[in-house]
This record gives sequence, structure tokens and C-alpha cells, in this order.
Amino acid sequence: MSRPSLNDLTAFVAVASHRSFRRAAEEIGTAPSTLSHAMRALEERMGVRLLNRTTRSVSPTEAGFRLLGRLQPALASLDEALDSVVGFRGNVAGTVRINAPRLVAGLLVREILPRMAERYPDVTVDIVVEGRLIDIVSSGFDAGVRLLGSVPKDMIAVPFTRPLMFICVASPAYLERGAPGTPEELRHHHCIGHRMPSGKLYRWEFERAGQELVIDASGPIVLDDEELMVEAAIAGMGIAYVADWAAETALSDGRLRKLLTAWMPSPEGVAVYYPGHRAVPPALRAFLDAAKDLRKKKP
Repeated sequence: MSRPSLNDLTAFVAVASHRSFRRAAEEIGTAPSTLSHAMRALEERMGVRLLNRTTRSVSPTEAGFRLLGRLQPALASLDEALDSVVGFRGNVAGTVRINAPRLVAGLLVREILPRMAERYPDVTVDIVVEGRLIDIVSSGFDAGVRLLGSVPKDMIAVPFTRPLMFICVASPAYLERGAPGTPEELRHHHCIGHRMPSGKLYRWEFERAGQELVIDASGPIVLDDEELMVEAAIAGMGIAYVADWAAETALSDGRLRKLLTAWMPSPEGVAVYYPGHRAVPPALRAFLDAAKDLRKKKP
């Protein structure tokens, strides 16, 4: 059996990961028919079927899944080896497109972009704020930023900064009428609703000593932006369930107070994620390095 080329193996990983010749072809920059012929030639060269094809779908065979599982980390290691010498060829330049929810986008602007501008003045960081979890590859992004548990399994995740924790907050003026002692008592309070990008109302999640509880909170206002939820809570309109990052300034200056702290879920990590089956561009590698540095400096 002749050894397949690196290009053929990279193309196979793209097809097997996307389960689509069209999407893989868009990523690689070739025609779907050319990619299909290349995969048949690869199968003939290796003497084993790697992909199951129908008129509507493509998926790896058992042998294909095994090869995919071995190739993804191998190609990622190869990318890292090549990236390690990028600095010797001159200045890093280019554009890196990042997809992130609004709350995390604010952190990127405050903490990472100044580092990027100082170290890599020829790199442009293009951030698009998006609440929905999208397919970053088909949407043309180099990387995305999400809670670690929301990162797709076929992506490489790089945790950064401190974990994010969800909290209940209210203003001192609102709490003069009394504070809830348990999540169930929220039903007797004004709660600031959170509409998710899907259009559904977020159900408030709690846990204590292994016991999980979900509450359908209701009140006089529903918002789809956490910063606005914090402002509404400061104005005394009710209790908000938000990420601690959004409320930290108002908590530190006393405009808000935490509630039900013993019932709040465990903190969740935040990560930059990117495809593991494609070469990491120098501009993206620079962004990842800045994110890793931020993690080291945050408590």
C-alpha cells in the first residue's frame, strides 16, 4: 500500500468531521466532485472503505472513525510544530475572525485586544457578537468563545480567564420588602426574565448538595441582554439571574447584593475553540497565546 499524502489525509478529516463534501470543499477551497474523487482514490490506495455515501449524506465507516480519531490529534500536533517556528519568519500579520456572546466579547475587548495590539500590531481581530451557538467553520470564523460545556466535541478548546458563575442579584431597595430564602420563594417575587437567542425563556437553574432545581421565573420585564438585566435590577425592578462578570461592578459598589448563594450552580469554564482538523493561521495562534496569558494572570 502506498502511503497517502498529507493533503489527502487532511481532506479526509475535513469530510469525516463535517460529514459533507460540500462543506469540506468550501473549507479546503476545492470542488465537491474533486474532493469525492480524491476520497475514492484514498480508499483504493488504502484498500478499505472509509466513508459511507448516500445521495444525501456521508458518514465515516468504523474504519473511518478509527482513522479520524488518530488523525485529528496528529494533525493538531503537526500544526503546533509548524506554528512554533512562525516567529522566526518575521511579523505575524492577518485577520482573525472570532464569534462570541456579548458578555465575553466585552472581556475580549478589555483584556485581550490591548495585548494583541501591543504585541501584534499587524493583526486585525474581527469580533462578531452572536448569542446562538453556531457552526463557526461554515460561518467563516477562525474561532469561537463559549462556555466550556457548550464547545462542540470535534473542536479544540483552550480555557482562558477565570470560570464564570451564575448568580441571583437584586438592589438593596428591592430587598427592603424581603429576600427569598429558597429558589421556590422566587415565585412570590418579581423576576427579570431572560430571553435566549432561540426565543425561549431561560429557566433559572439551582443546585445544592447534589439536588438540582429549575424554576420558571416570571416578572414585569423580559430582556435578552445581561447588561440590561443588571441595569433593571439596579433600578429595583426585581431579581436578576446573570453571570457574575456582568454584575461585579454593581456588587462591589453596593448597588446590588447576591441572593441564594448556597443554591447557585458550580462555576463553568470559558474557552476559545477552533477546528482541530485545519492548520492554525498565525493570527489565530497569536490570539490563542494572548488568551492563555490572560488565564495565567487571572485568579
